[in-house]
Amino acid sequence: MTVANNITAFRLNGQAAAVSPAIGERLSESLRERLGARDVKVGCDAGDCGACSVLVDGELVCACLTATQQVSGCSIETLAGLVGTDQHAIALAETFQAHGAAQCGICTPGMMVSAVSLLRNCQGSPDSFAIQESLGGVLCRCTGYRKIIDAVKAAAESSNSASLLLGEGGAGEPVCRIDGPGKVSGEEKFGDDVGPADSLSMRIIRSPFPRARFEIGDLDEFLADNDGIEFALTAADVTGNNRYGVMPGFADQPVFAVGETRFRGEAVAAVAGCWDAMRGFDDDLFPVEWNAIDHVQTMDEALRPEAPRLHGDRRGNIMCGGFVVCGNVDKALHEADAVAEGSFQTSFVEHAYIEPEAGFAYLEDGRVVVHACTQAPYMDRETVAEIIGLDPEKVRIVPTGCGGGFGSKLDLSVQPFLALATLKSGKPVRLAYSRQDSMQSTTKRHPGKLHVKVGATRDGRLAGLEFKGDYNTGAYASWGPTVVNRVPVHASGPYSVRHYRAEARGIHTHCPPSGAFRGFGVPQAAIAQESLLDELAEQLGIDALEFRIRNALANGVPTVCGQVFSQGVGIRACLEALRPYWRKSRQEDSGYNRSAEENGTVRWGTGVAAGWYGCGNTSLANPSSIKAGLWPGGTVALHQGAVDIGQGSNTVIAQIFAEALGVNLRSIKQVGADTDITPDAGKTSASRQTFVSGNAAFAAGSELRRKILKLCNASADAKLELGSPVVRISDGASDHHVDLERLECDREGYVLAATGTYDPPTKPLDEFGQGEPYAQFGYAAQLATVAVDTALGTVKVKKVVAAHDVGKAINPVLVEGQIHGGVAQGIGMALMEEFVPGRTENLHDYLIPTIGDVPPIKCLIIEEPDIHGPFGAKGLGEHALIPTAPAILNAIYNACGVRLRRVPATPDRVLAAIRETENG
Repeated sequence: MTVANNITAFRLNGQAAAVSPAIGERLSESLRERLGARDVKVGCDAGDCGACSVLVDGELVCACLTATQQVSGCSIETLAGLVGTDQHAIALAETFQAHGAAQCGICTPGMMVSAVSLLRNCQGSPDSFAIQESLGGVLCRCTGYRKIIDAVKAAAESSNSASLLLGEGGAGEPVCRIDGPGKVSGEEKFGDDVGPADSLSMRIIRSPFPRARFEIGDLDEFLADNDGIEFALTAADVTGNNRYGVMPGFADQPVFAVGETRFRGEAVAAVAGCWDAMRGFDDDLFPVEWNAIDHVQTMDEALRPEAPRLHGDRRGNIMCGGFVVCGNVDKALHEADAVAEGSFQTSFVEHAYIEPEAGFAYLEDGRVVVHACTQAPYMDRETVAEIIGLDPEKVRIVPTGCGGGFGSKLDLSVQPFLALATLKSGKPVRLAYSRQDSMQSTTKRHPGKLHVKVGATRDGRLAGLEFKGDYNTGAYASWGPTVVNRVPVHASGPYSVRHYRAEARGIHTHCPPSGAFRGFGVPQAAIAQESLLDELAEQLGIDALEFRIRNALANGVPTVCGQVFSQGVGIRACLEALRPYWRKSRQEDSGYNRSAEENGTVRWGTGVAAGWYGCGNTSLANPSSIKAGLWPGGTVALHQGAVDIGQGSNTVIAQIFAEALGVNLRSIKQVGADTDITPDAGKTSASRQTFVSGNAAFAAGSELRRKILKLCNASADAKLELGSPVVRISDGASDHHVDLERLECDREGYVLAATGTYDPPTKPLDEFGQGEPYAQFGYAAQLATVAVDTALGTVKVKKVVAAHDVGKAINPVLVEGQIHGGVAQGIGMALMEEFVPGRTENLHDYLIPTIGDVPPIKCLIIEEPDIHGPFGAKGLGEHALIPTAPAILNAIYNACGVRLRRVPATPDRVLAAIRETENG
């Protein structure tokens, strides 16, 4: 054992290393903060997520659960060391890229280190079960795990693809991610990886109660008594507006609460100091006195006349509502031959990205520069500027790698605290949320209480549908107005419904704010509507899939908003693609259940559901801009500000641009995202980036191509070949060579430049919800097969077949990755995920799907080109999730005859429903 003067020495990736750790200091802290090994990621500090996995003397351990003193004299290997020397790691780096097994990349180091451990110790090629067992301690929120299993198998079999970069890398080709190498090497920099080790560190002081009055004590005395802490921040230090929000008219959330808090986890102050002092800081040392007072955490409580009002200008705690109506639904339902009706309830769902919110800020030439994981850099810039009282030009936002977002990183988190802290101190400041910080204070999926009534005629045609939904928007508005306005547009599902009425309301409670989460309220509505469609089909004696096909929207058929699409309505094609899988699965279920009737308690069933999703903002301006320039050396710079949170916008937008420009993808160098050097590509949300920013990239590529061709008056069909420093332009029999170094450069160093902007054509909704809310919809249909243990109430998803209309698959590998990830989150929503404020504020008590919970997924990519999309492409991210939960719920019914009206369908709820059915 090598210990001297409290020094712990060991070997790190083959090199001698030594640190002087505090007593009990985590190995993850020592590696990251004292030795700069930031390829070791931290997602929980509790051994729940596995992102910090390293090898200690060849054994796989969680670095966050290992005391540094324990590794004295040991050999430690991290991903950064392995990818340069270990043949298994080198193979995995290739196969992870080839199979699309790294999306956001935050879990990738933990996954790859775990896979190296497996491959070193297994005999022969591991099967799926062995891979699941070995990687089961690492959580992923993006990929759905199946691509990871495929990548590990391929690495074991030495069948790795050197590269998927085929042909020119244009639209439609399955190229590897442009940012893939950084993710599989551990070099990708996330929010807590960019700040220098000598920066000040921050800690946020939060309310321990859902609602409380509070008083802050003597801060001067507090600072004098606590060495290493340099300053504290409260509402008094907010130099601009201590109130923000994402929607006009709904700016209601303070940076720091004043006098009273509205939810558990709300910030009241912050402290900052050196890393060593903040590492061991106890929040109880901060001088604040709390007085818990009456609160409401359910919508029923909040709607009572005597309930405390969270916001004085919002009567009855109703934030706002949404409404769509067409035809005469009351008459249609009264005259229907079959009617299904039911009430449904969904829960808070935590985003549970593996990277907690983090960032770093400093002052530069009188400006505030904030590096942070974000989905919306320009929105951040505008809002931070208002909070600190500076012009937006005085604020620069530089997005870091984003370790998952799914909507929650659209909202501000660390950004205003960092900006205020660096302004006050004049020093660089870092802030990384703990897992508890993240889960207490950031937005959730809205819980819903939904009542739906739907009718059909005896020939199987939908007669009418009525939807009423209340959504728990928590203490503050966040994206609640967007949710309650989007839901009524979508609550019909992708079906022809001529008589329709849908109302939605957002209700304030003393819970964490609910915000944007993959689907913006549509998945909750789909659970109710798709469950009742199955009930209607059963009443009418019609096959559930055929019933949906009969009612599917088609080109030229109006939606419930009166919008008519002349082409690109792909829902029927999605449903029809499921036919052979549906028939086969139903036959297999029947055979299995017949063989298990005598002594088995496990019953199999298959369910189907469909979904649709309008890409982009609802009836609002939604522009995106992309810039490009040609350098004298023959390389094209693509200023791409559409933040990639794992979905692949860095790659897809570059492919669209390359195709429009007519050059090889290898000729393009990507620049971005950064509010100083990339134009505003809009927020990464609502499945808009491929469609909206893709169109902007197409416009930029087309304009730059036009300018290049104009240099020699070549025709539009000419071929380009970029070289150094000559551009070759082949135009039929003519062959031109343009020496770029002879052209004059602009102030950015480009000889030619172009900017493309696109804003989807939409029309506002009128008082009845009629209009054109979206320029395009994406469509999906999925079937799920489940096994239900009727004695235990457990549900195991055995397979999923997912048919998705994406218009044009710009990159098929990334399309499949989005489908897999959406399905995995849908499984979680259906069966296990339920955030309870104060009880499930970690990744141990809050369950998300693990590698063993996600079954094989068959992807059927449908391409019904959209008239507006680049090369016909549509958005995908949101509708990948929407049909999954209702398909699972319908499968549970087909397996054991019980309808679940509340999700998640946990074993106790399933078992209770089974017993209730058995007892009549």
